[in-house]
Amino acid sequence: MTVLLARRHSGSGTLRFVSKRIHEVRDPVHVFVHFDDDERAVIDSVPFQRLRNIHQLALTYLVYPGASHKRFEHSLGVMELAGRIYDTVTRDDKRSDAVRDVFPSAKDHGYWRTVVRMAALCHDLGHLPFSHAAEDALLPDGVDHERITWDILHSDMATILADLVPPVRPDLVGKLALGPRKAEKLGLRLEFDPWEAILAEIIVGDAFGADRMDYLLRDSLHTGATYGRFDHHRLIDTLRIMPSAPREEGEGEGLAEPTLGCERGGLQSAEALLLARYFMFSQVYYHPTRLAYNEHLKDFLVEWLPDGRFAADPSAHLARDDSDVLCAIKLAARSPSAPGHRAARRIVSRDHFKVAYVRSPDDSSDDVRALADAAAERFSPELVRHGASPSRGAAPDFPVFDRDGRSVSALGLSDVFGKLPTSPDEYVLADRSIRPELARWISREREQILEEALDAQTEEIDEEVTT
Repeated sequence: MTVLLARRHSGSGTLRFVSKRIHEVRDPVHVFVHFDDDERAVIDSVPFQRLRNIHQLALTYLVYPGASHKRFEHSLGVMELAGRIYDTVTRDDKRSDAVRDVFPSAKDHGYWRTVVRMAALCHDLGHLPFSHAAEDALLPDGVDHERITWDILHSDMATILADLVPPVRPDLVGKLALGPRKAEKLGLRLEFDPWEAILAEIIVGDAFGADRMDYLLRDSLHTGATYGRFDHHRLIDTLRIMPSAPREEGEGEGLAEPTLGCERGGLQSAEALLLARYFMFSQVYYHPTRLAYNEHLKDFLVEWLPDGRFAADPSAHLARDDSDVLCAIKLAARSPSAPGHRAARRIVSRDHFKVAYVRSPDDSSDDVRALADAAAERFSPELVRHGASPSRGAAPDFPVFDRDGRSVSALGLSDVFGKLPTSPDEYVLADRSIRPELARWISREREQILEEALDAQTEEIDEEVTT
Protein backbone atom coordinates (compact mmCIF):
# COMPACT_ATOMS: atom_id res chain seq x y z
CA MET A 1 0.00 0.00 0.00
CA THR A 2 1.26 3.50 -0.83
CA VAL A 3 0.24 6.61 1.08
CA LEU A 4 0.91 10.31 0.40
CA LEU A 5 2.11 12.02 3.55
CA ALA A 6 2.40 15.75 4.16
CA ARG A 7 5.68 16.56 5.92
CA ARG A 8 6.72 20.01 7.10
CA HIS A 9 10.29 20.54 5.94
CA SER A 10 12.59 21.22 8.90
CA GLY A 11 14.30 24.13 7.19
CA SER A 12 11.21 26.05 6.10
CA GLY A 13 7.52 26.46 6.79
CA THR A 14 6.48 24.73 3.57
CA LEU A 15 4.82 21.35 3.34
CA ARG A 16 6.59 18.63 1.41
CA PHE A 17 4.57 15.68 0.09
CA VAL A 18 6.34 12.35 0.35
CA SER A 19 5.12 9.06 -1.06
CA LYS A 20 5.68 6.19 1.37
CA ARG A 21 4.75 2.58 1.12
CA ILE A 22 3.27 0.76 4.08
CA HIS A 23 4.82 -2.67 4.51
CA GLU A 24 3.57 -5.58 6.58
CA VAL A 25 5.08 -8.72 8.02
CA ARG A 26 3.26 -11.61 9.66
CA ASP A 27 3.77 -11.99 13.39
CA PRO A 28 2.59 -14.86 15.63
CA VAL A 29 1.57 -12.46 18.41
CA HIS A 30 0.10 -9.44 16.60
CA VAL A 31 -0.94 -11.17 13.33
CA PHE A 32 0.63 -8.34 11.28
CA VAL A 33 3.23 -5.68 12.06
CA HIS A 34 3.02 -2.63 9.78
CA PHE A 35 5.84 -0.19 9.02
CA ASP A 36 6.65 2.53 6.51
CA ASP A 37 9.74 3.16 4.36
CA ASP A 38 11.53 5.13 7.07
CA GLU A 39 10.99 2.38 9.62
CA ARG A 40 12.09 -0.17 7.06
CA ALA A 41 15.37 1.72 6.64
CA VAL A 42 16.02 1.23 10.35
CA ILE A 43 14.89 -2.41 10.26
CA ASP A 44 17.27 -3.12 7.36
CA SER A 45 20.24 -1.52 9.14
CA VAL A 46 23.15 -3.61 10.44
CA PRO A 47 22.51 -2.81 14.14
CA PHE A 48 18.88 -3.91 13.89
CA GLN A 49 19.51 -6.98 11.73
CA ARG A 50 21.97 -8.18 14.38
CA LEU A 51 18.97 -8.74 16.66
CA ARG A 52 18.00 -11.72 14.47
CA ASN A 53 20.86 -13.51 16.23
CA ILE A 54 20.16 -12.47 19.83
CA HIS A 55 17.96 -14.93 21.72
CA GLN A 56 15.19 -13.23 23.66
CA LEU A 57 15.46 -15.67 26.59
CA ALA A 58 19.11 -16.73 26.46
CA LEU A 59 19.43 -20.53 26.90
CA THR A 60 15.82 -20.99 27.99
CA TYR A 61 15.22 -23.08 24.88
CA LEU A 62 17.16 -25.83 26.68
CA VAL A 63 14.29 -25.90 29.19
CA TYR A 64 11.33 -24.79 27.03
CA PRO A 65 12.19 -26.01 23.50
CA GLY A 66 9.98 -23.43 21.77
CA ALA A 67 11.74 -20.46 23.38
CA SER A 68 14.12 -19.90 20.47
CA HIS A 69 12.65 -16.54 19.45
CA LYS A 70 14.87 -13.50 19.02
CA ARG A 71 15.08 -9.83 19.97
CA PHE A 72 14.36 -8.96 16.31
CA GLU A 73 10.69 -9.96 16.33
CA HIS A 74 10.23 -8.65 19.88
CA SER A 75 11.42 -5.21 18.78
CA LEU A 76 9.01 -5.23 15.85
CA GLY A 77 6.22 -6.14 18.26
CA VAL A 78 7.11 -3.34 20.66
CA MET A 79 6.96 -0.86 17.77
CA GLU A 80 3.53 -2.17 16.76
CA LEU A 81 2.15 -1.91 20.31
CA ALA A 82 3.72 1.51 20.95
CA GLY A 83 2.05 2.81 17.78
CA ARG A 84 -1.32 1.44 18.88
CA ILE A 85 -0.98 2.95 22.36
CA TYR A 86 0.03 6.34 20.92
CA ASP A 87 -2.94 6.34 18.54
CA THR A 88 -5.30 5.50 21.41
CA VAL A 89 -4.15 8.04 23.99
CA THR A 90 -3.99 10.92 21.47
CA ARG A 91 -7.59 10.53 20.28
CA ASP A 92 -9.77 13.61 20.83
CA ASP A 93 -12.22 11.72 23.05
CA LYS A 94 -9.34 10.76 25.38
CA ARG A 95 -8.26 14.35 26.11
CA SER A 96 -9.73 15.74 29.29
CA ASP A 97 -9.38 19.42 30.17
CA ALA A 98 -7.02 18.55 33.03
CA VAL A 99 -4.30 17.32 30.65
CA ARG A 100 -5.12 19.07 27.38
CA ASP A 101 -2.10 21.38 27.67
CA VAL A 102 0.38 18.49 27.68
CA PHE A 103 -0.43 17.48 24.09
CA PRO A 104 1.64 18.96 21.26
CA SER A 105 0.07 20.91 18.43
CA ALA A 106 -1.78 18.90 15.79
CA LYS A 107 0.89 19.56 13.15
CA ASP A 108 3.53 17.83 15.31
CA HIS A 109 1.62 14.64 16.06
CA GLY A 110 2.91 12.80 13.02
CA TYR A 111 6.50 13.57 13.99
CA TRP A 112 6.05 12.44 17.61
CA ARG A 113 4.35 9.23 16.46
CA THR A 114 7.41 8.53 14.31
CA VAL A 115 9.77 9.19 17.22
CA VAL A 116 7.79 6.88 19.52
CA ARG A 117 7.81 4.03 17.02
CA MET A 118 11.51 4.54 16.24
CA ALA A 119 12.37 4.48 19.94
CA ALA A 120 10.32 1.31 20.41
CA LEU A 121 12.04 -0.26 17.43
CA CYS A 122 15.53 0.62 18.67
CA HIS A 123 15.14 0.11 22.42
CA ASP A 124 17.04 -3.23 22.46
CA LEU A 125 19.93 -2.48 20.08
CA GLY A 126 22.42 -2.62 22.94
CA HIS A 127 21.63 -6.15 24.13
CA LEU A 128 24.60 -8.48 24.58
CA PRO A 129 24.68 -11.98 23.14
CA PHE A 130 21.99 -14.01 24.94
CA SER A 131 20.29 -10.83 26.16
CA HIS A 132 20.19 -10.43 29.96
CA ALA A 133 22.15 -13.55 30.91
CA ALA A 134 25.03 -12.44 33.13
CA GLU A 135 24.90 -8.84 31.86
CA ASP A 136 25.85 -7.36 35.22
CA ALA A 137 29.06 -9.41 35.44
CA LEU A 138 30.17 -9.03 31.81
CA LEU A 139 30.15 -5.28 31.19
CA PRO A 140 32.34 -2.50 32.58
CA ASP A 141 31.05 -0.87 35.76
CA GLY A 142 28.28 1.63 35.11
CA VAL A 143 27.46 0.22 31.66
CA ASP A 144 24.41 -1.82 30.70
CA HIS A 145 22.58 -2.59 27.47
CA GLU A 146 20.56 0.65 27.66
CA ARG A 147 23.77 2.70 27.74
CA ILE A 148 25.08 0.80 24.71
CA THR A 149 21.74 1.45 22.96
CA TRP A 150 22.21 5.17 23.60
CA ASP A 151 25.73 5.08 22.14
CA ILE A 152 24.64 3.12 19.03
CA LEU A 153 21.87 5.65 18.36
CA HIS A 154 24.47 8.42 18.44
CA SER A 155 26.95 6.59 16.21
CA ASP A 156 25.91 3.85 13.80
CA MET A 157 22.22 4.83 13.68
CA ALA A 158 22.69 8.61 13.63
CA THR A 159 23.16 8.88 9.85
CA ILE A 160 20.16 6.66 9.13
CA LEU A 161 17.93 8.73 11.40
CA ALA A 162 19.23 11.98 9.87
CA ASP A 163 18.31 10.77 6.35
CA LEU A 164 14.66 10.16 7.21
CA VAL A 165 11.96 12.61 6.09
CA PRO A 166 11.72 14.56 8.28
CA PRO A 167 14.99 13.79 10.11
CA VAL A 168 14.64 12.18 13.53
CA ARG A 169 16.92 13.30 16.34
CA PRO A 170 18.91 10.47 17.98
CA ASP A 171 18.69 12.15 21.38
CA LEU A 172 14.88 12.09 21.27
CA VAL A 173 14.83 8.43 20.22
CA GLY A 174 17.34 7.61 22.94
CA LYS A 175 15.43 9.50 25.64
CA LEU A 176 12.21 7.65 24.92
CA ALA A 177 13.99 4.29 24.66
CA LEU A 178 15.58 4.73 28.11
CA GLY A 179 13.09 6.74 30.13
CA PRO A 180 13.84 9.22 32.94
CA ARG A 181 14.71 6.70 35.66
CA LYS A 182 17.21 4.72 33.59
CA ALA A 183 18.78 7.89 32.16
CA GLU A 184 19.36 9.19 35.68
CA LYS A 185 20.80 5.86 36.81
CA LEU A 186 23.27 5.93 33.90
CA GLY A 187 24.36 9.46 34.73
CA LEU A 188 22.96 10.91 31.49
CA ARG A 189 21.84 14.45 32.16
CA LEU A 190 18.64 14.37 30.15
CA GLU A 191 15.68 16.61 30.85
CA PHE A 192 12.24 15.21 30.07
CA ASP A 193 9.27 17.51 29.66
CA PRO A 194 5.88 16.01 30.67
CA TRP A 195 5.09 14.95 27.08
CA GLU A 196 8.42 13.17 26.62
CA ALA A 197 8.06 11.42 29.97
CA ILE A 198 4.66 10.07 28.93
CA LEU A 199 6.00 8.87 25.57
CA ALA A 200 8.86 7.07 27.33
CA GLU A 201 6.26 5.47 29.60
CA ILE A 202 4.45 4.15 26.53
CA ILE A 203 7.58 2.17 25.65
CA VAL A 204 9.36 1.22 28.88
CA GLY A 205 6.87 2.08 31.63
CA ASP A 206 6.43 -0.30 34.57
CA ALA A 207 2.65 -0.34 34.31
CA PHE A 208 1.75 -0.21 30.61
CA GLY A 209 5.02 -0.24 28.68
CA ALA A 210 4.81 -1.78 25.21
CA ASP A 211 8.09 -3.54 25.93
CA ARG A 212 6.58 -5.40 28.90
CA MET A 213 3.34 -6.20 27.07
CA ASP A 214 5.12 -7.70 24.09
CA TYR A 215 7.68 -9.78 25.96
CA LEU A 216 5.00 -11.32 28.19
CA LEU A 217 2.77 -12.21 25.25
CA ARG A 218 5.64 -13.39 23.06
CA ASP A 219 7.48 -15.37 25.74
CA SER A 220 4.21 -16.99 26.82
CA LEU A 221 3.48 -18.07 23.25
CA HIS A 222 6.92 -19.52 22.56
CA THR A 223 7.38 -21.26 25.90
CA GLY A 224 3.84 -22.64 25.92
CA ALA A 225 3.26 -21.14 29.37
CA THR A 226 -0.25 -19.84 28.71
CA TYR A 227 -0.63 -18.01 32.02
CA GLY A 228 1.56 -15.25 30.59
CA ARG A 229 -1.28 -14.01 28.38
CA PHE A 230 -3.75 -11.21 29.10
CA ASP A 231 -6.28 -9.12 27.18
CA HIS A 232 -3.92 -6.50 25.78
CA HIS A 233 -6.48 -5.32 23.22
CA ARG A 234 -8.88 -4.29 25.97
CA LEU A 235 -6.10 -2.80 28.06
CA ILE A 236 -4.78 -0.62 25.23
CA ASP A 237 -8.31 0.56 24.34
CA THR A 238 -8.77 1.88 27.90
CA LEU A 239 -5.43 3.70 28.27
CA ARG A 240 -5.41 7.47 28.48
CA ILE A 241 -3.24 10.37 29.67
CA MET A 242 -4.51 11.75 32.95
CA PRO A 243 -3.42 13.53 36.14
CA SER A 244 -1.64 11.41 38.73
CA ALA A 245 -4.03 10.20 41.41
CA PRO A 246 -3.98 12.14 44.73
CA ARG A 247 -2.08 10.15 47.34
CA GLU A 248 -3.12 12.14 50.41
CA GLU A 249 -6.51 13.32 51.52
CA GLY A 250 -7.17 16.84 50.31
CA GLU A 251 -4.45 16.73 47.65
CA GLY A 252 -5.76 18.41 44.48
CA GLU A 253 -5.37 17.05 40.97
CA GLY A 254 -4.79 20.38 39.27
CA LEU A 255 -1.06 20.41 40.04
CA ALA A 256 -0.55 16.67 39.52
CA GLU A 257 1.87 15.58 36.81
CA PRO A 258 0.12 13.98 33.83
CA THR A 259 0.90 10.31 33.36
CA LEU A 260 -0.34 7.17 31.66
CA GLY A 261 -3.33 5.53 33.30
CA CYS A 262 -6.34 3.45 32.37
CA GLU A 263 -10.10 3.79 32.55
CA ARG A 264 -12.05 1.85 35.17
CA GLY A 265 -13.17 -0.63 32.53
CA GLY A 266 -9.55 -1.67 31.89
CA LEU A 267 -8.57 -2.28 35.50
CA GLN A 268 -9.08 -6.05 35.31
CA SER A 269 -6.93 -6.22 32.19
CA ALA A 270 -4.21 -4.30 34.05
CA GLU A 271 -4.51 -6.78 36.92
CA ALA A 272 -4.18 -9.63 34.44
CA LEU A 273 -0.97 -8.12 33.06
CA LEU A 274 0.53 -7.93 36.55
CA LEU A 275 -0.51 -11.51 37.33
CA ALA A 276 0.92 -12.66 33.99
CA ARG A 277 4.25 -11.07 34.89
CA TYR A 278 4.24 -12.70 38.33
CA PHE A 279 3.58 -16.17 36.92
CA MET A 280 6.10 -15.80 34.09
CA PHE A 281 8.83 -14.78 36.52
CA SER A 282 8.02 -17.67 38.82
CA GLN A 283 7.61 -20.37 36.19
CA VAL A 284 9.80 -19.30 33.25
CA TYR A 285 12.27 -16.47 33.80
CA TYR A 286 13.56 -17.90 37.08
CA HIS A 287 12.98 -21.58 36.53
CA PRO A 288 15.84 -23.26 38.45
CA THR A 289 17.27 -25.00 35.39
CA ARG A 290 17.28 -21.70 33.50
CA LEU A 291 19.12 -20.10 36.42
CA ALA A 292 21.67 -22.92 36.29
CA TYR A 293 22.28 -22.44 32.57
CA ASN A 294 22.71 -18.70 33.12
CA GLU A 295 25.49 -19.53 35.59
CA HIS A 296 27.20 -21.93 33.18
CA LEU A 297 26.97 -19.39 30.36
CA LYS A 298 28.46 -16.68 32.58
CA ASP A 299 31.27 -19.02 33.67
CA PHE A 300 32.10 -19.76 30.04
CA LEU A 301 32.05 -16.13 28.92
CA VAL A 302 34.25 -14.96 31.81
CA GLU A 303 36.96 -17.39 30.68
CA TRP A 304 36.45 -16.98 26.92
CA LEU A 305 36.16 -13.19 26.58
CA PRO A 306 39.28 -10.99 26.60
CA ASP A 307 39.65 -9.69 30.17
CA GLY A 308 36.47 -11.59 31.02
CA ARG A 309 34.11 -8.87 29.77
CA PHE A 310 32.34 -7.70 26.64
CA ALA A 311 33.52 -4.49 25.02
CA ALA A 312 31.11 -1.60 25.48
CA ASP A 313 31.97 0.48 22.41
CA PRO A 314 29.37 0.21 19.63
CA SER A 315 31.60 -1.18 16.88
CA ALA A 316 32.93 -4.06 18.98
CA HIS A 317 29.48 -4.68 20.42
CA LEU A 318 27.84 -4.95 17.00
CA ALA A 319 30.49 -7.40 15.82
CA ARG A 320 29.30 -10.11 18.26
CA ASP A 321 26.06 -12.06 18.55
CA ASP A 322 24.84 -15.44 19.77
CA SER A 323 26.22 -17.34 16.79
CA ASP A 324 29.80 -16.42 17.77
CA VAL A 325 29.25 -17.57 21.35
CA LEU A 326 27.50 -20.80 20.36
CA CYS A 327 30.33 -21.68 17.98
CA ALA A 328 32.90 -21.00 20.71
CA ILE A 329 30.94 -23.12 23.21
CA LYS A 330 30.80 -26.01 20.75
CA LEU A 331 34.56 -25.88 20.12
CA ALA A 332 35.45 -25.43 23.80
CA ALA A 333 33.29 -28.38 24.83
CA ARG A 334 35.44 -30.65 22.64
CA SER A 335 38.79 -29.40 23.87
CA PRO A 336 39.75 -29.83 27.56
CA SER A 337 42.48 -27.21 27.18
CA ALA A 338 40.17 -24.51 25.75
CA PRO A 339 39.15 -21.54 27.92
CA GLY A 340 35.75 -22.22 29.47
CA HIS A 341 35.83 -25.94 28.68
CA ARG A 342 34.07 -27.12 31.83
CA ALA A 343 31.19 -24.67 31.51
CA ALA A 344 30.90 -25.34 27.77
CA ARG A 345 30.78 -29.10 28.38
CA ARG A 346 27.98 -28.61 30.91
CA ILE A 347 25.91 -26.65 28.38
CA VAL A 348 26.48 -29.01 25.45
CA SER A 349 26.06 -32.20 27.52
CA ARG A 350 23.13 -30.86 29.60
CA ASP A 351 25.13 -31.55 32.74
CA HIS A 352 23.67 -28.53 34.49
CA PHE A 353 23.49 -27.87 38.22
CA LYS A 354 20.43 -29.24 40.00
CA VAL A 355 18.39 -27.99 42.95
CA ALA A 356 19.88 -29.06 46.27
CA TYR A 357 17.82 -26.78 48.51
CA VAL A 358 14.60 -24.77 48.00
CA ARG A 359 13.75 -21.75 50.11
CA SER A 360 11.27 -22.69 52.86
CA PRO A 361 8.50 -20.42 54.20
CA ASP A 362 10.69 -19.74 57.26
CA ASP A 363 13.66 -18.55 55.20
CA SER A 364 14.54 -15.04 54.20
CA SER A 365 16.49 -14.36 51.03
CA ASP A 366 19.55 -13.68 53.18
CA ASP A 367 19.13 -17.12 54.76
CA VAL A 368 19.25 -18.90 51.40
CA ARG A 369 22.28 -16.89 50.34
CA ALA A 370 24.01 -17.75 53.61
CA LEU A 371 23.31 -21.44 53.03
CA ALA A 372 24.66 -21.20 49.46
CA ASP A 373 27.80 -19.38 50.62
CA ALA A 374 28.42 -21.94 53.36
CA ALA A 375 27.87 -24.80 50.91
CA ALA A 376 30.28 -23.25 48.41
CA GLU A 377 32.92 -22.94 51.14
CA ARG A 378 32.34 -26.52 52.29
CA PHE A 379 32.16 -28.24 48.88
CA SER A 380 33.82 -25.81 46.37
CA PRO A 381 32.69 -22.53 44.76
CA GLU A 382 32.90 -24.26 41.37
CA LEU A 383 30.22 -26.77 42.36
CA VAL A 384 27.63 -24.58 44.11
CA ARG A 385 25.56 -21.52 43.14
CA HIS A 386 22.86 -19.36 44.66
CA GLY A 387 19.85 -19.15 42.33
CA ALA A 388 17.29 -16.37 42.85
CA SER A 389 15.23 -13.81 41.01
CA PRO A 390 16.20 -10.19 41.63
CA SER A 391 14.06 -8.00 43.84
CA ARG A 392 11.44 -6.44 41.61
CA GLY A 393 10.06 -3.96 44.11
CA ALA A 394 6.46 -3.03 44.74
CA ALA A 395 3.69 -3.25 42.17
CA PRO A 396 3.38 -0.08 40.06
CA ASP A 397 0.76 2.46 41.02
CA PHE A 398 -1.06 4.38 38.32
CA PRO A 399 -4.17 6.53 38.04
CA VAL A 400 -7.51 5.02 37.08
CA PHE A 401 -10.07 7.20 35.31
CA ASP A 402 -13.13 6.54 37.44
CA ARG A 403 -16.69 6.72 36.16
CA ASP A 404 -17.19 10.16 37.71
CA GLY A 405 -14.10 11.54 35.92
CA ARG A 406 -11.76 11.51 38.94
CA SER A 407 -8.24 10.07 38.98
CA VAL A 408 -8.11 7.28 41.56
CA SER A 409 -5.06 5.29 42.63
CA ALA A 410 -4.99 1.72 41.31
CA LEU A 411 -3.70 0.60 44.71
CA GLY A 412 -6.90 1.95 46.27
CA LEU A 413 -9.16 0.10 43.83
CA SER A 414 -7.42 -3.24 43.46
CA ASP A 415 -6.25 -5.72 46.07
CA VAL A 416 -4.16 -7.41 43.38
CA PHE A 417 -1.79 -4.46 43.10
CA GLY A 418 -1.45 -4.08 46.84
CA LYS A 419 -1.06 -7.73 47.84
CA LEU A 420 0.62 -9.58 44.99
CA PRO A 421 3.75 -11.21 46.48
CA THR A 422 7.18 -11.42 44.95
CA SER A 423 8.25 -14.87 43.81
CA PRO A 424 9.09 -17.04 46.82
CA ASP A 425 11.34 -19.36 44.81
CA GLU A 426 15.03 -19.35 45.66
CA TYR A 427 17.56 -22.14 45.45
CA VAL A 428 20.91 -23.59 46.29
CA LEU A 429 22.09 -25.17 43.03
CA ALA A 430 24.79 -27.83 42.95
CA ASP A 431 26.69 -30.23 40.74
CA ARG A 432 24.92 -33.57 40.43
CA SER A 433 27.85 -35.44 41.95
CA ILE A 434 27.54 -33.66 45.31
CA ARG A 435 23.85 -32.81 45.30
CA PRO A 436 22.59 -35.64 47.59
CA GLU A 437 25.39 -35.13 50.10
CA LEU A 438 24.99 -31.35 50.04
CA ALA A 439 21.23 -31.61 50.61
CA ARG A 440 21.79 -33.85 53.65
CA TRP A 441 24.51 -31.51 54.96
CA ILE A 442 22.24 -28.44 54.73
CA SER A 443 19.44 -30.32 56.47
CA ARG A 444 21.80 -31.26 59.28
CA GLU A 445 23.71 -27.97 59.63
CA ARG A 446 21.05 -25.43 58.62
CA GLU A 447 20.36 -23.96 62.06
CA GLN A 448 24.02 -23.55 62.92
CA ILE A 449 24.85 -21.98 59.55
CA LEU A 450 22.06 -19.42 59.90
CA GLU A 451 23.01 -18.66 63.51
CA GLU A 452 26.63 -18.03 62.52
CA ALA A 453 25.52 -15.87 59.58
CA LEU A 454 23.32 -13.78 61.90
CA ASP A 455 26.17 -13.35 64.37
CA ALA A 456 28.49 -12.23 61.59
CA GLN A 457 25.90 -9.77 60.31
CA THR A 458 25.42 -8.35 63.83
CA GLU A 459 29.18 -7.91 64.27
CA GLU A 460 29.38 -6.11 60.92
CA ILE A 461 26.59 -3.72 61.93
CA ASP A 462 28.26 -3.03 65.27
CA GLU A 463 31.55 -2.23 63.53
CA GLU A 464 29.82 0.19 61.17
CA VAL A 465 28.08 1.94 64.07
CA THR A 466 31.39 2.20 65.98
CA THR A 467 33.15 3.59 62.91
